[in-house]
Amino acid sequence: MISVKNISYTYMTGTPFEKTALKNISFDVAEGEVLAVAGHTGSGKSTLIQIVAGLIDLQIGAVEIDNLPVADKKIRRLVGIVFQYPEHQLFEETVERDIAFGPKNFGLDDAEISARVEEAMRQVGLPAELKNVSPFELSGGQRRRVAIAGILALKPKYLILDEPTAGLDPLAKENLLKEIFGVIKKSGVTIILVSHNMEDIARFANRVVVLAQGKILFVGTPRELFAQEEILSRAGLEPPPITQLLRKLNIDENILSLDEAEKFILKNWRKV
Repeated sequence: MISVKNISYTYMTGTPFEKTALKNISFDVAEGEVLAVAGHTGSGKSTLIQIVAGLIDLQIGAVEIDNLPVADKKIRRLVGIVFQYPEHQLFEETVERDIAFGPKNFGLDDAEISARVEEAMRQVGLPAELKNVSPFELSGGQRRRVAIAGILALKPKYLILDEPTAGLDPLAKENLLKEIFGVIKKSGVTIILVSHNMEDIARFANRVVVLAQGKILFVGTPRELFAQEEILSRAGLEPPPITQLLRKLNIDENILSLDEAEKFILKNWRKV
């Protein structure tokens, strides 16, 4: 479990550019769940996930991961983070070498590294024949998969995804989401998903933490969130498109997906 307790963070303290990014943030992430973190630009999402991943030192509060303080070096093997446009961090000559880079730094033997590379490629849907291809010859969606596979090869227990589908075309986005929340999720990884896409959050998240101006406005399920228009407005967010459409049609139901809409309409078509 990840436990975030009363953390606050301020950039450039004591200067004219001082800015408080987080104010007294607390929440837990249960093992096996998908927790979404949502909020407008500048809400504190990026600072929060970097603190949880141990990339930014704590100032106030505490973060514990499996009862270990986030500053403990063992955390590096527990938490993996995928930033927006992670393919920009690819640098090796082949897909295999890029995915293997992290495990090699962990000091694993060649057989274990090879096994992890193959497993990670399967998890993200990359064909084995791409192992010896340069990542720079791949499509944007494939490069994104290589970058994510490089994190999965470390076998993290907790995976933080910062806008994992940013910049991808609709088909590449949908295929990647199916891999992440199908194959990868089934492996038992706990996921923190940072996203501004409410449709993705409605489809995949068990719970949502909503941030605005560094503070928590809401913690609960997507269904509970999208029923609270005031919270969404304060956070600069909107419900999923299907929810908005049905409300315009004066269908006052908290419907979050096309499947739910189809079932509702088939059940109530005479009334609609």
